[in-house]
Amino acid sequence: MRKLILVSVMLCVAAALAQGQSGPQTYTLKATPSTVAWGYYDAAAKPVLSIHSGDTVVFETLLTSSPTGLEKAGVPPADVQQSLRDVFKEVPITSRGPGGHILNGPVYIEDAEPGDTLEIRIQKIDLAIPYAYNGFRFGAGFLTNDFPYARVKIIPLDRKRMMASFGPGIEIPLHPFFGSMGVAPPEGYGKINSAPPGIHAGNMDNKELVAGTILYLPVHAKGALFEIGDGHAGQGNGEVDITAMETSLVGTLQFIVRKDLKVKYPRAETPTHYISMGFDDDLSEATRLAVRQMIDFLVTEKHMTRDDAYMLTSVAGDVDITELVDGNKGVHVMMPKNVFK
Repeated sequence: MRKLILVSVMLCVAAALAQGQSGPQTYTLKATPSTVAWGYYDAAAKPVLSIHSGDTVVFETLLTSSPTGLEKAGVPPADVQQSLRDVFKEVPITSRGPGGHILNGPVYIEDAEPGDTLEIRIQKIDLAIPYAYNGFRFGAGFLTNDFPYARVKIIPLDRKRMMASFGPGIEIPLHPFFGSMGVAPPEGYGKINSAPPGIHAGNMDNKELVAGTILYLPVHAKGALFEIGDGHAGQGNGEVDITAMETSLVGTLQFIVRKDLKVKYPRAETPTHYISMGFDDDLSEATRLAVRQMIDFLVTEKHMTRDDAYMLTSVAGDVDITELVDGNKGVHVMMPKNVFK
C-alpha cells in the first residue's frame, strides 16, 4: 500500500511538472461562420474557444462590410477575402445583430469571475489585406444632415511603408487598432448591440489602443467572454463620418486574469500614458465619467488626494473626444507617465 501511494504521489508530481513546463499556450482563432459573433455581446453566448490566464490568442478578424459592397466600391472580386464570403453566406440572418460588427469570439478565460479584472496585452497587430474603406450614409455619422446620401471610398494600404494613399498628394500614416474589444455585459443586460460602447468596453473606437497597449476590463460574467473585431488601419479622434479606415486585421493578444486589481470601468495603459474612459449618449456626461475615472485611478494607484488628482488632471491630462457616432459618445483622458518620478 505504501508503495502504491508513493507511485501515485510521483505521478501527480510528474503531471504537475509537465503542466508547469508546458506553460502558457498560444492559440489561433480564425474568422469563420462558427467562430464569429455578428453584432452583439451577450453573457449567454456560447464560447468558441476556452483558454487559461497567461495564454495568447492570434485573432484573424474581418472588416465590417459585405463582399458585394466592397466589389461595388471597386475592390476586385479576387481581393475579397474568402472568409468574408463564407461568413456572409453561412451565418443565418436570424443569428445576426442587433449591431453590424463581425466579431471573433467569445473567448472564455478560465478562472475569470465577476469582480475580477481582465488584463489584455495587445502584443501585435498586422494588416490582413492591402486596402481599407471609409464610408458614410444618410442617417449615420455626426453631420448626417449635411451629407444626405451615401459614399464609399477604397483606400489602398502600403504594408511595407505603413502608409495609406487617401488620394492624389495625400498619404496617411497607418496605426492599426481594433475598434471593438470587449467582454460580456452583466447577465441582466441580455444580448446588447455591438455599436454603443459601455461598461463592457466593446466598440470604443479608441485609436490609442495600438500594439504595446494594455487594456483593463472589469469582468461581468463567468469566463469574461471576450470578443474582438472592427479593425481599423487608422482613425482620427471623433470618427466623425461613422467609419475609420476599416480593414481586416490579425491581432496577437495575451490575457491575464487579475484577482488583485478591481477596475469598475474600462481603462488602458500605453508605454507613455495612462488612459481613462467614459461613454454616454450625452458628451458632457461621458466627459465627467472619463475625468472621474482618471481621478479614481490617481487616488487608488498613485495614492494622491482627490483634490490633487483633480488638479493634476487639469494641468497635465488631455481630455480627448474618442468618437461621436456610436450611440454612446466616447471621451478619454490621457495622463502622461513622465509626470511621475
